[in-house]
Amino acid sequence: MPGTSAIVLNGIRLLLAVEALVAAWREVWPAVFVTSAALALTFLPGQLANRVGLRLPPSFLAAIALFILATLYLGEVQDFYDRFWWWDLALHFGSAMGFGILGFLLVFMLFQGDRYAAPPWAVGVLSFCLAMTVGALWEIFEYAMDTLFGFNMMKSGLPDTMGDFIVNTLGAALAAGAGVIYLLGRAGRLGAPFDLFIETNRARFRKVFSRKKRG
Repeated sequence: MPGTSAIVLNGIRLLLAVEALVAAWREVWPAVFVTSAALALTFLPGQLANRVGLRLPPSFLAAIALFILATLYLGEVQDFYDRFWWWDLALHFGSAMGFGILGFLLVFMLFQGDRYAAPPWAVGVLSFCLAMTVGALWEIFEYAMDTLFGFNMMKSGLPDTMGDFIVNTLGAALAAGAGVIYLLGRAGRLGAPFDLFIETNRARFRKVFSRKKRG
């Protein structure tokens, strides 16, 4: 019996596939391109993770698919960016937090889960920088799509870009702070995403589990 995350992920993929076919039937080619790209992107994170020997928990994959659905399908095809002024800011905030958490875990993994190889604040700074880099690359992507294909992803231009950067900074900072608190052992239930990823990739965090056994 598939879990809730698997149902959500497969449901999003089915929705995007159906919408791409409907758009093709109606010969709305921009919608076909966007929905097809969104569908392909739902498979990409898992494939990339497998190539580098990582496993993404089903809930992570479902969250990524939800973000892709909200950004490309709802935002562009269903015009949520224009219908709701806060849509773009909410997505940038959520994505910055997500990339911040994932970046923190990847940096932590590089130290084989050794809490003493680098101070928590240093791991937090690196994860913050990673999330901000992803945000900057996304702004370049928006500019390229607007320039090359005539989209309107940047909306108001510079004000939109700066607003996105500000929200990205807040989200990345919160994620980095949550990671630091997790390493300090004070996260409580907020540490659940970190624990889930580490448990799913036990072989990459041997020192974490060796300390738990000794404890």
